[in-house]
Amino acid sequence: MKKIKSKKQFRRFRIRKRIRKNLSGTSECPRLSLFRSNKQVYAQLIDDHEGKTLVSASSREKEIAEKETSKTEQAKLVGNLLAKKAKEAGIEEVVFDRSGYLYHGRVRSLAEAARKGGLKF
Repeated sequence: MKKIKSKKQFRRFRIRKRIRKNLSGTSECPRLSLFRSNKQVYAQLIDDHEGKTLVSASSREKEIAEKETSKTEQAKLVGNLLAKKAKEAGIEEVVFDRSGYLYHGRVRSLAEAARKGGLKF
């Protein structure tokens, strides 16, 4: 097991392992995995059987980074961008993996924006 210093990170690590035990992405229904750092938000659609990332989006992309917005607004933009890229790749249905984060704030806004963009989960 990975050595983790803070209790907060260890708690998230345990929750993430518990979630991923039951979730798996396929090429037809990939896993929408997200990572939230202090400043940025990253989201990927992953095919776990092949071990490949099919589509990715982040708040560091030029069209999002140029806008002066709050972090939750950035997460909404990332969700919309990810949904748009997934539609272009022919992906409509995904499995949501919140990576141990609470479904609140940036995680929730990204998920809702992806749903409004046309992804089903």
